[in-house]
This record gives sequence, structure tokens and C-alpha cells, in this order.
Amino acid sequence: MTDKEEKKEGLRERKRRETLERIAETGLRLFVENGYDGTTLEAIAAEAGIAARTFFYYFKTKEDILRYWQGDGLLEALRPSLIAISPRQVPLTAVRRCLIELVSRYENKRSIVVDSLMRSTDALRVRKQAIFVEMETTVFEALCEVWPDQERRAALRAVAMVAIGTMRLAMENWRDGKGKRPLADYLSDGFARLQTEIRASRTRA
Repeated sequence: MTDKEEKKEGLRERKRRETLERIAETGLRLFVENGYDGTTLEAIAAEAGIAARTFFYYFKTKEDILRYWQGDGLLEALRPSLIAISPRQVPLTAVRRCLIELVSRYENKRSIVVDSLMRSTDALRVRKQAIFVEMETTVFEALCEVWPDQERRAALRAVAMVAIGTMRLAMENWRDGKGKRPLADYLSDGFARLQTEIRASRTRA
């Protein structure tokens, strides 16, 4: 490829990125102004200054625009991060450390708005719950690879459920707090309260 061709390719990629960002910004703004269900793909395309058919080159559905703003690969990063942990750790502690390290990927300048939109319709609420279920399954399957003893599977399933449940509560507190503190802080607090309750339960027993 010649220098001229490389320059042309670089310009094409930059224009594509700028168009992608413009569509995503426009879509999110219209969702806030008109509601998710009240916003059509055609309206987003028109407001973004593109043809309706061009929209599908960048996004397949309206929900893809929300996914664009939901953070960078938190779900995708879970399994490889957990697989890499040492089996000498306590499973719940290992998951806590992993989630706290990765959760910053969920945060960006639009994440509070997107989280509110994800609760604005029945279909999106179902999708949001499905994401948490998928995360729980991912955590459980990864833990089973690190600790393959069949007798531990029930306990590891409980760890996955508790860990993702703690993360859900942390996200709710973070959203209610308007993101004034990092999400990782709320997650750390949640796990700390959980550990305190576990220790207290052992003492009472």
C-alpha cells in the first residue's frame, strides 16, 4: 500500500468513527428527549444526517446504541480474568477482586443515563436482567474451571450468585448517588458489608 493509499485509508477510518460517534450521541439524546420507544431508527438517522439504510452499517438495532454506551467489555473480560486467578485464593475473595478491578469498564460519561434508559421499558428491563444472569453464569463456569472438584459446584454457584447480587446492589447505589463516587467504591462497600455479615453469622452460630 502506498503512502497515499494509507492516508486515504486513515481518513476513511476516521470519518467512519466520527459517523459512529455522531449516531450514538444522536440516538442517546433522542432517547432522553422522546423516550426509547418513542424514538425510531429513521428519526435517529435523519437527525444524524445519514440515510436510514446507512444506519444499519453502524448499528443493527436501537438497543445496540445503548450497548455502545454501556462500557468496554466488562462481560467479555470476566471469564479470562477469573480463569487467571490462583486456586489458592478463597473463591469469593477472588471474584470480589476481579469485579472491582474490571467494573471501571462499565463507567463512562453516559453510563448513568444509559442505566436509567435500560429500566425505562419492559423489554429493556428484561434485557438488563438477562445480562446479570449471563454474568452469573460466566462467573460460575469460570470458577468451576479453577476449582473443578464436583463437590464444590453447589458452593461455587452460591458464590457466583452472591457476587453478582452484590454487584447489582452496588450499581443501584451508584446510580442513586448520581455517580458521585466511583462504582468500584460502592462495590467494595457492598462486599465489605457482606463479609461483616458472614463473620457475624459465624459468631452467632
